[in-house]
Amino acid sequence: MLLSELLGERYKEKPSDATMPSYIYLLRGGYIRQVSNGIFSLLPPARRATRKIEQIIREEMDRVGGQEVLFPVVLPADLWQESGRFESVGSELLRFKDRFGRDMLLGMTHEEAAVHLARSEAKTYLKYPFMIYQIQTKFRDEPRPRAGLIRVREFTMKDAYSFHTSEKDLLRYYDILHEAYVRIFERVGMKNVISIRSDSGMMGGQTAHEFMYLSDGGEDSIVLCDHCGYKANMEVAVSTLDRVGGDEQAIEEVHTPGANTIEALCEVLGVRPEQTMKATVFTREDDGKPLVIFIRGDLQVNEAKVKKTVGTDIFPLTEHENVDLCFGYLGAVGLKADGIQVLFDRSLEGETSLACGANKRDYHLKGVSVPRDLPDAVFLDLAKVNDGGRCPECGRPLRISRGIEVGNIFQLGTKYTESMHMTYVDEQGRQQTPLMGCYGIGVGRLLACIIEDNHDDYGPIWPKSVAPWQVHVCGLNNSIEEIRSTARSLYDTLSGEFDTLLDDRDAAPGVQFADADLLGAPVRVIVSKRNLANGEVEVVTRDKSVQKKVPVDQAADTVRELLAE
Repeated sequence: MLLSELLGERYKEKPSDATMPSYIYLLRGGYIRQVSNGIFSLLPPARRATRKIEQIIREEMDRVGGQEVLFPVVLPADLWQESGRFESVGSELLRFKDRFGRDMLLGMTHEEAAVHLARSEAKTYLKYPFMIYQIQTKFRDEPRPRAGLIRVREFTMKDAYSFHTSEKDLLRYYDILHEAYVRIFERVGMKNVISIRSDSGMMGGQTAHEFMYLSDGGEDSIVLCDHCGYKANMEVAVSTLDRVGGDEQAIEEVHTPGANTIEALCEVLGVRPEQTMKATVFTREDDGKPLVIFIRGDLQVNEAKVKKTVGTDIFPLTEHENVDLCFGYLGAVGLKADGIQVLFDRSLEGETSLACGANKRDYHLKGVSVPRDLPDAVFLDLAKVNDGGRCPECGRPLRISRGIEVGNIFQLGTKYTESMHMTYVDEQGRQQTPLMGCYGIGVGRLLACIIEDNHDDYGPIWPKSVAPWQVHVCGLNNSIEEIRSTARSLYDTLSGEFDTLLDDRDAAPGVQFADADLLGAPVRVIVSKRNLANGEVEVVTRDKSVQKKVPVDQAADTVRELLAE
């Protein structure tokens, strides 16, 4: 490829709306251009990289027996109505009517399409197990796109779906896919990806793992134990809690004017937050009724855990009118819960001598004993893990890191096959429902995270396996025939073996080097007047770890050696 012919301008200035390195360099380097909020066009450098990422994914999926298919982007609503997700998924799912008035949607994931295909092609146990996968455009009407390709509305994704006749076989294949994902992230050059337990969310099923790129710019919170290796997404993480209550005391009502927060209550009563019980109030999406969560005062409610417990989305209750609750002084003892669902976090189990609201303005209760005063309470895991909390495996302190999800795998079980009436005939001639697993990787997000994991202050440092070009030949002062011809000769030699880019422009050295940094080829060959006078060219690696002058006739061999390393 000649740089003079490459479509896409490169810029020196940092974009005003970009903060993460990947977004900055994707814009500055001429990789992507925004079409609409969360929707981007890929220019040739980005498309060359994503094609290589996709090829690595294909090779690993084929290696574990996957068969590539292609599902439609546009799907009829009745498939999602079969599974129940047409109504249960929120506005992220883009619904519309076609010219005949039929309800349609843009696929944001393809479980329904996979079952629709598989149920007509796998009617006997002899076809099982099998896995089908695709690399396809999807659309999710994301309310808050951010950071370029990290969070978008339209995206390319590899999604795979496996079908099994037993849970044992699903577990066996789930582990195989887990290892395939480890190989994929290693092959694309990601150094800081870990696998963690996660919540299955809208996908359903019981067991799920996310592959997280550890990054301070990530949106997800990851709970880690550096001692024993415990790892989990905040949505499912747990910690060991110590009892904090003292000896059981008589319950007492105290006047606490204006103390309608935990902080204010602690100041008035001279207690610590963990010696209080607080209430957090939500609204259920399905019936609009209030949901009250009682939890220890130093902890926060984990909304993902609550959603999974109650089986519907929840939202903080902000409109207090027509709700018969004493906000700011809400307590579990004596609460009139008609028409209100009440849940208790396990942090309260067995606690004594707590302070909590008295359900009476400007009053609280002291000396609340949960076993004595709330004998019918049922305790659930509804809390977020605090930084420094004790690991549930080894008891050592936990730490909370940030990350970006680059892949996920789910054991779906029969969630979709049962609701969509997919069956097969077993060896005894009986109708059975198969089990499913699903496995996703976002290609564009992975591209961005590769840059996040491999860059310096000047641009991307592409791993050889996914670099748009592996070699970049720079001819400094191409108006000189000897420089131009030497650079072209090296380009012709190297392009027969590697993806090679030739800067054939008569641009200043600083411009050529800045563009080469943004395009990020692993190895650069610099042809200059000074070095040619000595019969040499300069070979430099993009990460600046190697920088040496070699005879012109040895340049190609030097490049081969560096790329082989």
